[in-house]
Amino acid sequence: MDLYLTTRTPPLIQRGGLLMHPLYWALGAAVALAVMRAAGLFGPRTWAPLLPLSFVLMAALPWLLLPREGRRQIGVQRSRSAVWYVVALGAGGMAAWACGAIFSAVFGTGPEHAYQTIATYYQRQLDARGFSLVQLHLAFTLPALVFSPIGEELFFRGLLQRALQDKLPLALATLTEAGLFAAVHLLHHGLAPGMGGWVPSPLSAMLWVALMFVVALMLAQLRRASGSLYPAMAAHAAFNAGMNVFIFAWLWS
Repeated sequence: MDLYLTTRTPPLIQRGGLLMHPLYWALGAAVALAVMRAAGLFGPRTWAPLLPLSFVLMAALPWLLLPREGRRQIGVQRSRSAVWYVVALGAGGMAAWACGAIFSAVFGTGPEHAYQTIATYYQRQLDARGFSLVQLHLAFTLPALVFSPIGEELFFRGLLQRALQDKLPLALATLTEAGLFAAVHLLHHGLAPGMGGWVPSPLSAMLWVALMFVVALMLAQLRRASGSLYPAMAAHAAFNAGMNVFIFAWLWS
């Protein structure tokens, strides 16, 4: 039986006593990794590698904190069916386009569009002169298919979600994990400088957080239904790919 699916689960495999429980390590790591992400996003270009490094550390934490059985409990195991990968790819791609379309309908394609802020980050991180759109798409999309889907799913839908379940009911644990995931993504839009400088927009930031919260719930549902983190990773990768298609097809200048 998949322990993630039950309403009452035995404690996550841990080493040591209360202070060594993975939840405390995961919450502390969430803060430290958010600081690292912010430095990679907002710091000088030489700090940009801190962003992918934060995802690498997210992916490493389950191997640092948990033995093999603990990793199985968080979803490092085969999916119940290959069908879930097809569902995940479709869901992730449609979610990315839905987010882009909602922002376009509400705010147009200007600086309050969340994807426009992400495009601005891309422009800050790489001198795009001499690159074709196809080359730019590959330069930013290929890493986005690997680093954040693996790192964030292992950390948020895996380690953090399962550790929260030791302390909270399943539904509340999922809502808490999704809320933390959405809050961290304020670093990508909402707390991030937009096109032409800082453009404060509480309504745009609130919409972004709400959409990221819904996306996190979708990824958590894929994890539960499939019994594995791998379909959630596939959906996350499809979301990033769909977002970048939207950026380079409609927003890039």
